[in-house]
Formats: sequence, structure tokens, C-alpha cells
Amino acid sequence: MLKKDQLAHVKAERDVLAESDSPWVVQLYFSFQDAQYLYLIMEFLPGGDLMTMLIKYDTFSEPVTRFYIAEIVLALEAIHNLGFIHRDIKPDNILIDKDGHIKLSDFGLSTGFHKTHDSQYYQRLLEGQHHQDTAITSDFINLNTQKEKIATWKKNRRALAYSTVGTPDYIAPEIFLQRGYGKECDWWSLGAIMFECLCGYPPFCSENPHDTYRKIMNWSETLIFPEDQPISREAEDLIRRLICDADRRLGRNGPEEIKQHPFFYGINWDNIRNERSPHIPQLKSITDTSYFPTEELDAVPDVVDNNQVYETNTVNAQKDLAFVGYTFKRFDYLTKKNIL
Repeated sequence: MLKKDQLAHVKAERDVLAESDSPWVVQLYFSFQDAQYLYLIMEFLPGGDLMTMLIKYDTFSEPVTRFYIAEIVLALEAIHNLGFIHRDIKPDNILIDKDGHIKLSDFGLSTGFHKTHDSQYYQRLLEGQHHQDTAITSDFINLNTQKEKIATWKKNRRALAYSTVGTPDYIAPEIFLQRGYGKECDWWSLGAIMFECLCGYPPFCSENPHDTYRKIMNWSETLIFPEDQPISREAEDLIRRLICDADRRLGRNGPEEIKQHPFFYGINWDNIRNERSPHIPQLKSITDTSYFPTEELDAVPDVVDNNQVYETNTVNAQKDLAFVGYTFKRFDYLTKKNIL
């Protein structure tokens, strides 16, 4: 974390999770540290994530899309009410619980306007990453048609998700400009996710992050709906009112104006989390990990090494100082929920 200048990110993650008791946010039980690692002990959501579902099903029907987008609206509303902006909403960060309902995760780039959350992440995303772009997207070379590019983007989707480069596909243009922005940047991301749910790929997917960035900055010319994947007038209208200039974007005056859009006709906003999800994970046990891709699990390093001896030195002292305030114990939550 220190070497990669990730201190602001991990602090943001811990702060959001510690402050939230929302059913729309992954619950944090404990956070602590030793000389080598930072730990977040969180609830297990066995349904995987929205990205894995999109890879499996390619597109969702409008009723299924309506359900998930409505839940994301409520989840973002909860985050915004805490005083945070997520800034990195994408299918990878939308997790599925045992009942098929969503919870938001990965708040490493969120900001509550705390000094410790300030970061130049988005500039670094676009700078000095050419060799990694090439490694991940080498299959894009000499592709001529949009269909071929989309097909190859899909093939590399998981690699992009787990790379250190990441993907700017869902990031609002005002974030890149770094001239100041508000909660409405998360509503742009919602529009990009909705586009992907209905069309099978995000609206600005390209050969590499730099081209995606250029498309996002020129969104008025590059936002094109596929003719071979027709969607309803209401769905297209909602997407166009989310993927637009920040000062005209739906949601800039609060989530109610999004909830009132005709696309959401029939949604029970007060009770949707108690309704039956269109996709309920079929679990064999409470520790079933079958909804998580095996390559992701294989990539997770073993964090316990009994043979390793930690030496107390100046470096460790500096680490301890850097993460003062990180430790968190939610004993009240554990007791209240009858978990112990």
C-alpha cells in the first residue's frame, strides 16, 4: 500500500465500510493490521458479482435490468446519504448476496471529501501504462469492425478487471478533468452499467484505456446504440439522461428524479429488497464459492505464513504511523445481530 501510494484508497475503503450499517453496503466486521498486512474482515456474499453474470448471460432482459439498476440506485442513494461519492461504480463492484440482491463493494476510490482520500488515481490510470495495455489487449491489433472489437473486449473483460490498469469504461468525464465534481458522477456510471446490461458491452469500450478516455470525453459523438440490439424508448431515454453533461444529468438534484423516470414504472422502491430476485444463487453450502471464477480465487495469495519472521524496524514503525486510525471493531454490530 505504501509503495504503490494506495494509502488514500485503503483509508477510504475502511472509512466507508466502518460508517455504514446499510443493507446496500458490504458489512465490515473488523479491520486490523500486523507488520506486513492490512486486514478487512467482511461478510461473505456467495452470489459473485454483476460482471460475472454479464459475462455468463451477455445481456439481460429489460425487466431484469430494471431490477438491478433500481437496486443500484438505492445503494448509491445510501452511499450519498453517508456523505460519500463512490467514483468507481462498475459491475465488478456490485456483489450478489445469497438471496440475489446487490450490495456495493470496493470503496477504495470513494471520497467523502476527506484529505486522506485525495488521490491522483485517474491521471495515473492514463499515464505510463502502455506496456500493460498492450499485454492485456494485444488481440485488438488490426481489428477493423466494431463487432470484432466488442467481441475481443468481452474476451479480455476479466483480465481487465483484475489487472493493475483497471478500466475507465464507467468513469464520468468530469472526474478526468479534475475541476471538481459531485455525486452526479456516480449516476453517469449507472448509465454506463445499464447500457452494458442491455447491449452486452459498455458504451465506450475500446482497444485500451486511452481510447476509452477519448471516447468518454467526446461522449456526445461516441454514444451509439447498436441497431442489432434494440431497446425500449424509455430505456434509451434514461441512459441518455444519465450519460450526458453533469449539469443536465438526471440525479444531480437527488435520486428521486431518477426513481420517477418511466423506465422504473412498477418498481416498489420501499420494498424491493424483500421481493424475489430474478436470479437467486443456487448454493450447496454457506461457504459455496462456485459463483466466483476460479482464476480469481487462484490469484489470491496466502496471507498466513507461519515460517516468516517479522522484524521490528524503522520501516515497520513508519507503516504503523501511516495507518493510525485503521483498526476498527464492530462489537456492537456483532452483538446486535446475534452473530456471536
